[in-house]
Amino acid sequence: MTLENLSNLLKTGSLKSERASAGEFAGLLRSAIVRLQDAKNSSLSQDSRFDLAYNASHALALAALRYHGYRSDNRYLVFQCLPHTLDAGPEIWRVLAKCHQQRNLAEYEGYLEIDERLLAELIIAADWLLDKVQRLPPLVSPDPSPSST
Repeated sequence: MTLENLSNLLKTGSLKSERASAGEFAGLLRSAIVRLQDAKNSSLSQDSRFDLAYNASHALALAALRYHGYRSDNRYLVFQCLPHTLDAGPEIWRVLAKCHQQRNLAEYEGYLEIDERLLAELIIAADWLLDKVQRLPPLVSPDPSPSST
């Protein structure tokens, strides 16, 4: 991992530094697990499954970024940071970039055309992210400081 690249993004203002929260991390992970499980339900429409898998992937990528003490207001940037947060290779981030593009077409232009292959690749990428995020060492939230009187 090249966390120094995240520091460079901090300097440009693309990322914000914010202490990681074990509670937030756990919530993002829990949300991703439920969504990914539902995305694998073949009785749901392909569009719904895509939406669920995409949002699970985003939650996992955000969890990885937050784990390292950063936050982004840019939805796409959390995917771009994956090589630095989880050592994701191009086989992962290219799929997520394509899915982000498809998601934006649906969200902003009302056009969603998802084929089975892209959905399958998205679920594989989300499974990979889930495995990597679950392997991160536990986050330990700092003890609250004693109140000053």
